[in-house]
Amino acid sequence: MKLLVLTNNPDRPSFRQRFRIYLNDLRNHGIECSVVRFPAGCAARYRLWKSAGAFDGVYLHKKRLNAMEAWCIRRYCSTLIYDFDDAVMFSDVRPDRRSITRYLGFRRTARRADVVIAGNEILAEYARRFNANVHVLPTGLDLNDYTARHDHGAPDNVIRLGWIGSASTLPYLASIRGVLEELGMRYPNVVLRVIGDRFLELKTMPVEECVWSLDTQASDLAACHIGLAPLPDDRFTRGKCGFKILQYAATGIPFVASGVGVNRIFAEQSQAGYIADSKEEWSCRLSRLIEDERLRSQLGQNGRRYVARFDAKTTGARLISILSNAIGTQVHKGEALHGSEVPI
Repeated sequence: MKLLVLTNNPDRPSFRQRFRIYLNDLRNHGIECSVVRFPAGCAARYRLWKSAGAFDGVYLHKKRLNAMEAWCIRRYCSTLIYDFDDAVMFSDVRPDRRSITRYLGFRRTARRADVVIAGNEILAEYARRFNANVHVLPTGLDLNDYTARHDHGAPDNVIRLGWIGSASTLPYLASIRGVLEELGMRYPNVVLRVIGDRFLELKTMPVEECVWSLDTQASDLAACHIGLAPLPDDRFTRGKCGFKILQYAATGIPFVASGVGVNRIFAEQSQAGYIADSKEEWSCRLSRLIEDERLRSQLGQNGRRYVARFDAKTTGARLISILSNAIGTQVHKGEALHGSEVPI
């Protein structure tokens, strides 16, 4: 089987974790993938859509199709698989304002797809309004890339609160600045470690700045004792897939997270961290974990056991099954049609 894989940015973390990490496994199961970045310009895009006819299927990552693109891809594409792991029907900047362009683009794309793959159940519910063939596939990670923390003590007398993310999500961390400042005054041995491309400044707590790198992110996380996952509560953030929490669990450290979207589900199922819905709860939950080494160890072990279900081997097998069923059915139909046209 030949699969054309289309994305706006093959280097974005979303594409890496939802597809690129599975390329070898897909190839080993007979699915050859050609990853293509969307070109600029109508002519180049038309040539791209036209080339879809040479493949058994098209995997479309996150992009919302306009009317012309939707018409072109359905003219030349035999099977369209649409995958998304964010609330792409809403704006992340103004989530409470309805975006007609985003909404219509999502509706059009979901309707045109033969199969829709959603990153969580919340997103799947949006897709089911327009498509009956929707699968939930959580974002996976390779557990072999993470070293689980077994020593939850602080031999250097430093407790590290860890946060990992990009510049676009740094405001989420800044939303608990007041809590961190208050903790910094109470616990002089606590530091904040930020793993990203931009950083936060605090007056009362030291901040360790770790420039994010795929090669070093796991080791940078492994030095932390507690993971942070604050989020505002809006229509866009409710669709997030909680990947930070999975990374903390893979590292074997407990977390404190806002009770938004799947964060609450992960916390309840894993028993690996706490939900905090107010500044007082953030302060209380973090203080408890800072002071209790044994608790950090127990929750960290719970997380490591829980995250096994999100290992790339497990989620990859699920993706292979979804793609094989979708593409295989269409290939079989095409072969049957071709056979019926052969003169007797």
